[in-house]
Formats: sequence, C-alpha cells, structure tokens
Amino acid sequence: MTIKLQGTPVLVVGAGIMGAGIAQTAAQAGHAVLLFDTRDGAARDAKAKLAATFDGLVAKGKVTADSAQATLARIEPLAQIDGAASVGLVVEAIVENLDVKRALFKQLETIVGAHCVLATNTSSISVTAIANGLQHPGRLVGMHFFNPVPLMKLVEVVSGLHTDPAVAEAIFELSAQWSKTPVHAKSTP
Repeated sequence: MTIKLQGTPVLVVGAGIMGAGIAQTAAQAGHAVLLFDTRDGAARDAKAKLAATFDGLVAKGKVTADSAQATLARIEPLAQIDGAASVGLVVEAIVENLDVKRALFKQLETIVGAHCVLATNTSSISVTAIANGLQHPGRLVGMHFFNPVPLMKLVEVVSGLHTDPAVAEAIFELSAQWSKTPVHAKSTP
C-alpha cells in the first residue's frame, strides 16, 4: 500500500513554539493547515506571531510579501477539534505526557477518517506506548522535529512496534517534500 500525503490538509495540535513552527513549515509547503490548541485563543495568537515573523522575513528579503501572505492564508486557527474531520495528516505537538497524548489520539480516531495518518512530535515517549489502545495503531508514527522547526532540517521518523511501514515511508517522503532531512529512528527517548 502506498500513502501519498503531499497536498493533504494537515491538523497541527498544539500551538506552542513547536506546533506553530510545524504549521508554518506545512503551510509553506502548500498544505492547508488547521491549528488547534486546547488553550482558548492560543491558535489565533500563534497565527498572529507567525504574521509578525513573516513581516520580518519580508523586510529582510527572505520571502516575498505575496508568498508570506499566501502561507498565512493557508493557516486556519481552529476553535473546536471536531472541525478537523477532513484532514489527511495530524501532527501532535502537545505536552510530553503519555496519558494526555493517548487521550488525544483516541479522541482523534473518533474525528478523522480511517486513512488519516497520525503523527506525534514526541522525543521522550515511546511511539508504541502512545499507540497502545488505539483502534488503528498502525497509522501512528513519530515525526520528531527540532526547534526552531522552520530552520532545523532534521526530522526523525520513528516507527513503533505497530507502525505500518507504508505510514512511516509516507512521513519520510513528506518530510523531504517539506525541505527537511528525514531519517528513520528507533523508538527510544
């Protein structure tokens, strides 16, 4: 089975520094991005900070005003996570807590379609442990970015015991399309 993620709508859960950076990277690669955070207003605030970042990049001549505007237009703050039913990829960048991550992915399984790829940005929790208890653990994979996401090239693609190899390969290919340097990594902290 081959999974193609290029151009698919992306949900980024967590609007902190990592989540905002992942949203920026996905939007710059042409994806429609939904940005969600449980903290009221956090996704909206993250988009405002990204707008200020792009103003600086335009002023320095690093990106054109049209490119910055187009990228920002592709990022939509989301007030309710149930509005993400149509995405093809979820990238989670929330608190490093196993129970919280498990609860999020169980909730996501009731919202997104059966073929949606679920990715965690964790660097310290086992992908296998996070997938434990999911209805479809094969679609969960680690997609570990480094901070600051827009500048750091490395992305670790981490397979858990149940991760479908096609899912890991799709994330590997997508990372390369996002101008990152993907590497396959073992699920260890």
